[in-house]
Amino acid sequence: MQNFIKYKNIQIAYTDTGRGEVIVLLHGFLENLSMWEAILPELPKKKRFICVDLLGHGSSQRLGYIHTMEEMAQSINHLLNQLNIKQATFLGHSMGGYVTLAFAELFPFRIKKMLLLNSTPLADSSERVVNRNRAIRLVKQNKNAFVRMAITNLFGKEGGEQSQEHINTLVEQAQQMPAENIVAAIEGLKSRKDRTHILNNFTGEKIFLAGEEDEIVPLESLRQLAKATQTQLITFKGGHMTHLEAKEELLGFFKNSIKIK
Repeated sequence: MQNFIKYKNIQIAYTDTGRGEVIVLLHGFLENLSMWEAILPELPKKKRFICVDLLGHGSSQRLGYIHTMEEMAQSINHLLNQLNIKQATFLGHSMGGYVTLAFAELFPFRIKKMLLLNSTPLADSSERVVNRNRAIRLVKQNKNAFVRMAITNLFGKEGGEQSQEHINTLVEQAQQMPAENIVAAIEGLKSRKDRTHILNNFTGEKIFLAGEEDEIVPLESLRQLAKATQTQLITFKGGHMTHLEAKEELLGFFKNSIKIK
């Protein structure tokens, strides 16, 4: 069941299930908290899972023209304060990982473990910024075409019919987002800064969870970052949507390697 809080006079949606050690789950761009339904029901309830709709996504409202990673992190901090949660493990998918790193920079003592799923601490390259600006123009001209193209590109090439079913579901959900909300997220993505130093300085457990065919966050880049920042790297088959493309393997990792039991 979704719950709501107020943050700067807008609505933030979240779910709060289970009891015990807190795990905060943050979705990626064009997603919403329902992404975790793929794995959450199969995780035992001896943990407390907080799933959040990030600004402008799902049932959370838009705050302004740009949703920076820092502003999203501030909204998560506000939620944790409202729930009287002092510290949590963070699992962030893609953009949710960028928000996790921004949160770690702003509130370093509130993160116990950091799990970055198909995510990176790097800022956008100059080429990626050009592509973001092109995406903004396309969203304003034909939002639905942009959404279908963007979501299709998240999946590996070998997914077949099952991936197409996932794509259709995600596209249908994302097309409900107003164009202004999508633009606000893209503006935030392109303006985010490099946070490699956050991983370097983080003393808690830190893990990259990567797709072997991920074209959004290339595996080779994460190999280099993992070595440079002494971050554990776990790889899975498929592209950028590991929680769907390698669901069973990811669940096995959660249950066995990080002791979510």
